[in-house]
Amino acid sequence: MANELPFRPKTGEIPTQPGVYRWLDANGRVLYVGKAKNLRARLSNYFGPLDSLHERTRRMVTSAADVQWTIVNTEYEALQLEFTWIKEFDPPFNVRFKDDKSYPYLAVSIAEAVPRAFITRNRELKGVKYFGPYTQAWAVRETLDTLLKVYPVRSCTKGVYQRAQSSKRACLLGDIGKCAAPCVQRVTPAEHKQIAKQFIDFMAGGDLKHVELLRAKMQQASQDQQYELAAQYRDDVEALETVLEKSAVVFSDKTDADLFGIADDELAAAVSMFVVRGGRIRGVRGWVIDKELERDPAELVEYVLQNVYAPIDGAEPQEVPREVIVPVDPADKTEVAKWLSEIRGSKVDLHIAQRGDKAALAGTALTNAKHALMLYKTRRSADFTARADALAGIQRVLGLDAAPLRIECFDVSHLSGTNVVASMVVFEDGLPKKDHYRRFSIEQTQDDTDSIYQVLSRRLKYLREPMENENDSATSNRFAYRPSLLIVDGGLPQVNAAQRAVDASGVPDLTVIGLAKRLEEVWRPGSDFPVIFPRATDELFLLQRIRDEAHRFAITYQRQKRSSSIASALSEISGLGEKRVSALLKHFGSAKRLKLASAAEISEVAGIGPVLAEQIVQALDS
Repeated sequence: MANELPFRPKTGEIPTQPGVYRWLDANGRVLYVGKAKNLRARLSNYFGPLDSLHERTRRMVTSAADVQWTIVNTEYEALQLEFTWIKEFDPPFNVRFKDDKSYPYLAVSIAEAVPRAFITRNRELKGVKYFGPYTQAWAVRETLDTLLKVYPVRSCTKGVYQRAQSSKRACLLGDIGKCAAPCVQRVTPAEHKQIAKQFIDFMAGGDLKHVELLRAKMQQASQDQQYELAAQYRDDVEALETVLEKSAVVFSDKTDADLFGIADDELAAAVSMFVVRGGRIRGVRGWVIDKELERDPAELVEYVLQNVYAPIDGAEPQEVPREVIVPVDPADKTEVAKWLSEIRGSKVDLHIAQRGDKAALAGTALTNAKHALMLYKTRRSADFTARADALAGIQRVLGLDAAPLRIECFDVSHLSGTNVVASMVVFEDGLPKKDHYRRFSIEQTQDDTDSIYQVLSRRLKYLREPMENENDSATSNRFAYRPSLLIVDGGLPQVNAAQRAVDASGVPDLTVIGLAKRLEEVWRPGSDFPVIFPRATDELFLLQRIRDEAHRFAITYQRQKRSSSIASALSEISGLGEKRVSALLKHFGSAKRLKLASAAEISEVAGIGPVLAEQIVQALDS
């Protein structure tokens, strides 16, 4: 037996945010659900050598065929979602009730001609809809009694029902209004089934309208000095709320909604869909789309909604909730909302979440979509066949003599013309070679093209004059390798500047291209027209990933330099030592926020008085 799992994701692919993870077998059955403050740290514990794992853990991971995760905002959300999914999927490797039958369920026998609501500890009955289990049996009984006042479903046994049919006389529950009495035909079987459906919908959706009605009656009874009746209503409300108590409550208003997060670039899009019913996350879906044609965000939203909700012959359609929350409005919002309303059979509110809990959950959906897109692109680029095809495609489109096995990409970053820096990233055989990355600080420059010229000149001198750099063995080893292809982030002006640097260096036969972000156009020096790579191809995905990595590396360095320059300015203030500088940056979270802070806000930091705060403001404004 191999000592590692074949489906193990790369460590860098696993996010470090809080979340919930699921282990699945080859048939898609959920074997285990767990939560983590840091998904990467937690899941790494499962991917050690198999012989080092606990026996039960080893059985679980070797039974699995995949592991999936969902990112959330906080540990509390992770706890809520974990509990919900444990109840929903009943994973065999999770901690379970010692004996499920010892806990009561509220059940409805939907398969019967005249459905019955009852309490049971038997989870194996056929044709029965279950709610629970619950730990407080008295609350289940009192809640059933309360619900029968509003939804008078039959709750008697088969024997009692048949005796009432024979005698043509309803039982006590029928006489006091807690049963619609289908036994004596006060309602037809079809009408009674409708009552049972309303009962089920209430329990499944957690609708609080009835609770609000009871609370209003309680207040009215109290005002009328009918204190015994008010106490009864109070007990009914408490019992109902006890049973309807759910972990993983996302919204206090028991919202029914689907929330979409969409992350996209020029070539692909990832969609994360959170299904919220009764104010709880009931499910998460996610998928990635290759964009064959250019689509703006509004078109993409419409495309996603059509694929999710359009009825398909022979398939169970996706339920359309009361609310559909999207990141941007579709172009034909009115028509799309009308279409969704027709499918649902009632009005659907299609909108963007602006604030509050819905906006926060929509942000969580977007975070999951961004991670899914990053994972998709990373895995696609990391695949050996895809990488080989990508390099061959780049060779073919650019007309190179050989596949570009070493690609170097350069990007310039600055803040309104200040703190100008540049990055160089290296990909060999289509994979990043991070120990060959380099950062450049540019002291004086005229514009981006001048910055590109300076950076390329500094890099190419290691190819032109390798002997001059023998004392810097680490740098020499990194940059003595000749690149097969040079990429700059930008269009024709940037690539022309790069070519001037190549010409001035005297290094022959170097191919330079520029990758313009807006339309993903590839520019050659001196060309009037760009080279257009086929969309949704491995070669364009690879070029895009290399350019994005260079941009990320440059931005990271630029932020570090900006923070260090502020820290340096602060350290020159009398009375402000290293610890206080660190405390300031930690308190405000970033140098930008510190620069925007007032003296009063700065003086709130421990050890910083009003006089010192004024000095800090003056130093940062200068």
